Amino acid sequence: MLITSRAEARSIVDRSAGALWYDRPADRWFEALPIGNGRLGGMVYGGTRTERIQLSESTAWSGAPATTDLSPTALRELPTIRGLLFAGRYAEAQNLAGEHLPGRMSSFGTNLPLPEVRLDFIEHRVGGYRRTLDLDSAVVTVEYESDGAAISREVFASNPHGVIAVRITTDDTKSVGFSLSLDNIGVPGSTTVTETGVAFSGHAFESLHSNGRQGVAVEIRAHVVAENGTARVAGDTVELADADSAVLLIAVGTDWAGADPVAQANTLISAASAVGYDGLRAAHVRDHQRLMSRVSISLGPTLDHPTDKRRDRLARGERDDALIALYFQYGRYLTIAGSRESSPLPLALQGLWNDGLASSAPWTNDFHLDINTQQNYWAAEPANLAECHEPLVRFISSLADAGRATAAQMYGAPGWVAHTVTNAWGYTAPGTGMGWGLNVTGGAWLALQLWEHYEYGCDEIFLRDQVYPVVREAALFFLTYLVPEPDHGWLVAGPAESPENWYLAPDAARCSIAMGNTVDRVFAEAMLRICAEAAGVLDIDPELRERIAEARARLSPLLIGRHGQLQEWLHDYDEADPAHRHTSHLAALFPERQITPRTTPGLARAAEITIERRCGAPGWEQTEWVQANFTVYFARLLNGDKALDNLTRLIADTSEANLLSYSAGGIAGAVQNIYSFDGNAGGTAGIAEMLLQSDGAEIELLPALPAQWRDGSIYGLRARGGYTVDITWRTGRLDHARIRSSRPMTGRIRYGEETTEVGFDAGEEVVIRTT
Repeated sequence: MLITSRAEARSIVDRSAGALWYDRPADRWFEALPIGNGRLGGMVYGGTRTERIQLSESTAWSGAPATTDLSPTALRELPTIRGLLFAGRYAEAQNLAGEHLPGRMSSFGTNLPLPEVRLDFIEHRVGGYRRTLDLDSAVVTVEYESDGAAISREVFASNPHGVIAVRITTDDTKSVGFSLSLDNIGVPGSTTVTETGVAFSGHAFESLHSNGRQGVAVEIRAHVVAENGTARVAGDTVELADADSAVLLIAVGTDWAGADPVAQANTLISAASAVGYDGLRAAHVRDHQRLMSRVSISLGPTLDHPTDKRRDRLARGERDDALIALYFQYGRYLTIAGSRESSPLPLALQGLWNDGLASSAPWTNDFHLDINTQQNYWAAEPANLAECHEPLVRFISSLADAGRATAAQMYGAPGWVAHTVTNAWGYTAPGTGMGWGLNVTGGAWLALQLWEHYEYGCDEIFLRDQVYPVVREAALFFLTYLVPEPDHGWLVAGPAESPENWYLAPDAARCSIAMGNTVDRVFAEAMLRICAEAAGVLDIDPELRERIAEARARLSPLLIGRHGQLQEWLHDYDEADPAHRHTSHLAALFPERQITPRTTPGLARAAEITIERRCGAPGWEQTEWVQANFTVYFARLLNGDKALDNLTRLIADTSEANLLSYSAGGIAGAVQNIYSFDGNAGGTAGIAEMLLQSDGAEIELLPALPAQWRDGSIYGLRARGGYTVDITWRTGRLDHARIRSSRPMTGRIRYGEETTEVGFDAGEEVVIRTT
């Protein structure tokens, strides 16, 4: 039985998020430590002879807006392709679709890596080395001894002041010296050197994903402020000698959205210089801790080993629950570092950071809408970082604006649509290739994030002004786009692809295009339902609600195939690639709740069989986002042990020495491991989902607690409905939970098969215990 009581004394909670630390400098990108202020990012190597800070900036995009992305014959051929598919002439439909439906990425572009800031030191005998990223302060520290002198270096990216700051100190006076330069300059431009620093002026031009002549202007400033010492220009470097300490300030400006990049970079340097290092650091730490300290987690004692060694131990099968807790907080740290209220763009495929590999791959460092961009933000709401969602909220609204032309010109429909990929310039056309480019519900999938932001925050002004206009137009698109299939009269979407999979058609064709794909049914249902629910809350659009109710009643059902699997297509086709990484149809399980173990047990079992078949197929494509995806799937299936197994694989098999997740070489055309942000965010979301689930009506405590996590606690998780939840468990069972509501309401609390109704006053805390 669940017992409720009102507020009682609260014990002191350790809010430390932990740290990543290493006993040697980084030799490669996947060993460097990430910092970021939501717009400007850096990868810090921490060398003793050479310090490297590889820069990235969210608006450093090649390409430009285009008006020729849509196929001019798509709308004309759409009815014919539908007719061929309904008639079972799959090969003909595939060929015709390939000729007339794909988009044309004339100057699509990509986010590009920026140069490295390089500091070269005179290295002597070095000992006592330690390199640390403190998640509580968001400061990278490098400490070591050089010929008996203690050297200390701090690096952070300030959101309040918009710069990266580096301070170098030593306990030996007049012994700080280095040469400053820019290295690995991958974008065209020129460098200027003065006694106070280095400046770069260039453009984000490249010719793989754009025409080589379009992209933003980029200005970089690296400014030195030294205590005593002398500086001189030596070729393309500035040399500092005999200083007591030194501070380096780094700023980047671009002409994104009409800004003056020179003025932007210079103003940032001037303002930061006026504040001084101590002021910069104090403001940075306060700003970061305002978000970071909201949530703490404890799963066990921390091992006193370098982080890379701990990851290696986990990969060997040794247990380290505290490393999993650290991974949870690391995902929160990266979300804060990469996506702030002031960020001009949301997290791209590589988040804020850029290893130069995605931007030079067949795919780009852009915004993938067939799971990756969504997964980037899965952790924002449950992990108590709602403000970090704001850049995506703005981006979705702008995408909807751009997608109206695509809906009208390609589909003859009102509302808006976006497909598989988009960029900084508002691309909403299909992708250029068959098999991946025609995901017609990519925009709707992304728009679910707006509804999630509302569900957690319960802000009706936000619902009225930002959510409803977008979901209403998405619903209007589907009300026109959905058509009846001939056998049952079900409303289905198409022609479209189930990303990024192919099926074996009855006419022996290997096809990607189909009518009635499950993923499209899931997100059409989601947008229609959400639009009607939002309209009900706002008490508007009664006629539209009636149209939606009629359409929802006619949608195709979720079906179980002959293998016991959830069908990915309307008909029970076999996959052309049974080991394919995408399981887009399981979006019915997560992020949607159209399948749950309690309400649809047969479909839940079919979803599990789908996962088992994919993992068991020879050549299964294990990637970081898939492991995170399977973690949340099994959490929703209430199977904590399988969720933990996939979470462990995410950390041990698809995350690197610096715990950044990667897409494995050999998959999707990648020749080597390429950093991808989604695994980190998805892993954090998976842990939150294992410990707390909510649907707006019910909060479930410890729904998928693994047997291995016998004792633990988590504080500060958020639940839909405006709740904040702390949970403590002992010997594998709930000890108590503290739940606070932001508004007066009644909620249902579940633990296992037990439920209780609890009334809340605004700001009141209720304690839940078991007998």
